[in-house]
Amino acid sequence: MVQEVELKLELSHSGATSILKRGPFESPPTVLHQRSMYFDTAEWDLAKHGYSLRIRQSGNERMQTIKATDGVSAGSFTRNEWERPVASSLPVLDETPIRSLLDRTDHKLEALFEVDIKRHLWNVTEGDAAIEVALDMGKIVAGDRDTAVCEIEFEHKAGPPGALFALGRKVDLTTPAHIGVLSNAERGYRLLGPVQDAVKASILPLKPDMDAGTAFAHIAAACLKQFRVNEMILRTARHAEALHQARVSLRRLRSLFSICRSMFQDRRFEHLRDELRWLASELGDARSIDVMLGRAKVETLSSRLQEARDHAYGAAETALSSARARALMLDVAEWISVRDWRSDPPGEGVRQQATKDFASGALGRLRKKVTRRGDNLIGADDEARHELRKTAKKLRYAAEFFAPLFHGDTEAKRHRRFIAAMEELQEQLGLLNDLVTTPVVLAKFGLTGATGTEALFGAADKSKLLRRAAKAHDVFVEARRFWR
Repeated sequence: MVQEVELKLELSHSGATSILKRGPFESPPTVLHQRSMYFDTAEWDLAKHGYSLRIRQSGNERMQTIKATDGVSAGSFTRNEWERPVASSLPVLDETPIRSLLDRTDHKLEALFEVDIKRHLWNVTEGDAAIEVALDMGKIVAGDRDTAVCEIEFEHKAGPPGALFALGRKVDLTTPAHIGVLSNAERGYRLLGPVQDAVKASILPLKPDMDAGTAFAHIAAACLKQFRVNEMILRTARHAEALHQARVSLRRLRSLFSICRSMFQDRRFEHLRDELRWLASELGDARSIDVMLGRAKVETLSSRLQEARDHAYGAAETALSSARARALMLDVAEWISVRDWRSDPPGEGVRQQATKDFASGALGRLRKKVTRRGDNLIGADDEARHELRKTAKKLRYAAEFFAPLFHGDTEAKRHRRFIAAMEELQEQLGLLNDLVTTPVVLAKFGLTGATGTEALFGAADKSKLLRRAAKAHDVFVEARRFWR
């Protein structure tokens, strides 16, 4: 068994062709034709347990590879890998973790999908690092569906792993390159399932004995992966839910940074938070118009909102494809995965704290803030309610991040009730926030006073909304803490 560290970047077909024409590396590539068959049971037992199994044929050689991941890879990641040559196209399971897994079921392995690629391979020296570079062009076929593969992958062989990102940035200067977060195995399984319009946050398998710094890196990588997958969906269609989930993933990542602020004194920390705020704000108008479209009752207003939506989505797409956004994704992925902040003395004690202890402290502090800031919710001004809403979101995200650490029966029941109380409070605070933000968006797109706009945000019902929000806050205060 070995561990591999990689950085993967997605390219356009024209971008990959441009790299090959320019010849950016010191020597010409070795060109290979590779066909890989992926195996699992019909019930996907391997995938459900975090494994992939493939047999790759290149020329007359066949190599079997088993990989185990945590499912949250974000561009650069470390994973366990088992390789061995095989004589045929049938898997050999002796002395692998898959053998014991299948022994617990009566399920049989079968071929599920195939990856057919042309690989251009270089061995590159970048500073003090040795890196294997592979540019792959081809496709994945599963049944009657297929998807193109066009990506460049950097595998760390020796020296500082940060060199992967230095090389990745050089490629991005040649042609736009986006962080790749899906393995070929994941993309194959996605072809076998229903087409997704959006991807929501997943629950991470955090462990109570995991230190807080490691937990931070795992959660942050999952947030980054959620963002990139939804961004990929948006490249093919303007799905409202994909845009919403892309914004949610950025907010979750920014909230995580805030929750874990005491771990870091790294100067890049604040810069990354600011850039994440910028990118989320670039998607804000499109999300606001999607919400208004769902509420619009007048046909002429719906038509004008649709025009505004087209403009807002165009602006969002420009931001997502910008060099600034691509650089941000590379910077965040490097900061999360290389983890050189682990050697910084400031925050070391917090990072080494048991994750469950860190979570309990963070949840307690955030709950106290939400409780205090909502004491005079009806009499507060709009800015104060906005601050309460932001703090409530952080608490909600923290409760979701750390839920797997509190899995006892009593803790699980309290968690469900706590989340339900948080959802209702956030819903009411969100409606109050609409009273402030909707007129601003309408004005931006020249829709102030248009027929039907008064129904979009219920300005006449503010007193009713305030009473509902105050009641939701009371219910929240009474909800028992699941972390104690």
